[in-house]
Amino acid sequence: MNNGIPNHVAIIMDGNGRWATRQGKKRTEGHYAGYKRLKQTALYILDKGVKYLSVFAFSTENFKRSEEEVNYLMDLFVSAFKSDINFFIKNNVKVLFSGRSKPLSQKVLDVMDTLEKKTKDCTGGTFNVCLNYGGQAEIVDACKKVAKEYKENNLDLDSIDMNNFYKYLYNDLPPVDLMIRTSGELRISNFMLYSIAYSELYFTETCFPDFDEKEFDKALESYQNRNITKGGLKK
Repeated sequence: MNNGIPNHVAIIMDGNGRWATRQGKKRTEGHYAGYKRLKQTALYILDKGVKYLSVFAFSTENFKRSEEEVNYLMDLFVSAFKSDINFFIKNNVKVLFSGRSKPLSQKVLDVMDTLEKKTKDCTGGTFNVCLNYGGQAEIVDACKKVAKEYKENNLDLDSIDMNNFYKYLYNDLPPVDLMIRTSGELRISNFMLYSIAYSELYFTETCFPDFDEKEFDKALESYQNRNITKGGLKK
């Protein structure tokens, strides 16, 4: 934390569909509005001094939604990631992806890989997109990495502790300081379970397409007014 600014912010971007429904629009229009909002708000958050921003873009459970909605989201990811490569480079933002590769299509995986490679040297903040992501799955997959390293390289299991376990997660990022959820739901929904162990939680009724700079400032002010006790891990 620097001058009251959290080092790592995570956002559960909830309410795109509800936002659209309330306006008599299709749910897919809400997802598009949410992505446009994300680009704007993400830059604002990183410009405030936040070093890492993680967002819940698509969960492993989201594949249970209608085929039409899932296909729209996958196409949106491909078109948006392709068209916005220069946007992220221009704004010096490093993009990472967290989640499982299966059952994502090859065209989605290819554009994710391209975006990561093109922005790997950017230094103006790290934007971690959690896509086909689940917090329990991440811990399970991390344990599999430990087991593989133990089997192949004779890893000393006593060397694993709560701090260095982060390097076995999808990306080796610092703990989350502030976790925000939009649209009024009061649950974690399997998001970054290991990393939010000591994070401050902030819930807002605002649906994500309306989560603008002023709404983030409200979350930041709430965070700064709390008596924060850190867990002392990986700072």
